[in-house]
Amino acid sequence: MSTLPLNDVVQVKVEVSPASATRAGFNVGLIIGKATVIPAETRLKEYAGLEDMIADGFTSAMPEYQAAAFYFMQKKRPNRVMIGVCGEEEDYLDAVTACRTKNSDWYAVACCGASKADVLAIAAYIETAVPSSVFFYTTADAADKSGSADGAFKTLQSLSYLRSIGQYSTTADAVCSIMGYAMGANTGLASSAYTLAYKQEPGVEPEDLSLTDVSAIKGVNGNVYINRGNTYNLFEQGVMADGTPFDEVINLDVLANDIQLSVMDLLAGYAKVPQTEGGVALIISSITAPCRQAVSTGFIAPGVWNGPSILTLNTGDTLSDGFLVLSESVAGQSTADRAARKAPPIYVPIKLAGAIESVIISVVVDR
Repeated sequence: MSTLPLNDVVQVKVEVSPASATRAGFNVGLIIGKATVIPAETRLKEYAGLEDMIADGFTSAMPEYQAAAFYFMQKKRPNRVMIGVCGEEEDYLDAVTACRTKNSDWYAVACCGASKADVLAIAAYIETAVPSSVFFYTTADAADKSGSADGAFKTLQSLSYLRSIGQYSTTADAVCSIMGYAMGANTGLASSAYTLAYKQEPGVEPEDLSLTDVSAIKGVNGNVYINRGNTYNLFEQGVMADGTPFDEVINLDVLANDIQLSVMDLLAGYAKVPQTEGGVALIISSITAPCRQAVSTGFIAPGVWNGPSILTLNTGDTLSDGFLVLSESVAGQSTADRAARKAPPIYVPIKLAGAIESVIISVVVDR
């Protein structure tokens, strides 16, 4: 007996949706030095620990090794570090830009023994680097200790740079320690949000600074590692050159990256996202997921919106979820925007959870 195929009646086609784009981890630091262990043509290599560096030819006396030791000593230990090389005929800015061209997986960068001129040049580059990055630097200059206009702290503060964070320390490349904490603590897990304030720098000697010194350094948005009360060795205050807390910078970078990739996954994964309210709803859903993740980590939290009114959100309204995703109507689009297949403008107001870093306590006694 002949058998006819079922496909004439029921045909099944299996379609596997494309894999989502890999999210940047925002947890890899790059340390650049002038050792010749890594060939200039290779430019940078990734290491999981100090043992790997030794096996590759680094010695414990090399600045890159010592900086990486600070980086890996943190209790919240990062999983990996990248080590880059600055060629003989290069300056550190050349090396940083070459490392970015070669590999864009790193988020934070520090340069061993960088001079003031290096710091200013790299800071200017990092401010507009793509993908978004941050620059960590150490200074022991007297001008930075006193908060003088001649110092790197004051210069970068005057320029309102958002992506550079400096530490005054007489320990070479001490800032690599707090960079290690920043990368190791950024896990993306529930309740993992953190600040750099009051963290320890294992292996780094606290600076012997007066209150006047600390006030001068903090006054120009520099950071210090000091002892308080003969008990606590603390990194203070964890701010960028313009005064923005580091945690806000990295978490906003993470959120922007996640939203961008989530929406791109939608556009690439669907046969078509219609230019209708239903299509906009799909985009809003794609934006909502990363925002909920930011709530989970503790970066965003419910609160009162004190910003300007946006569409249906008014100043003084409560963001019960910590965020809102709003869109203008498709019907209100111009003919040109419809012809260009643009989505209507979408707004994402968020309420940061913030952080408490100082406390005033009044003890009232009744006899």
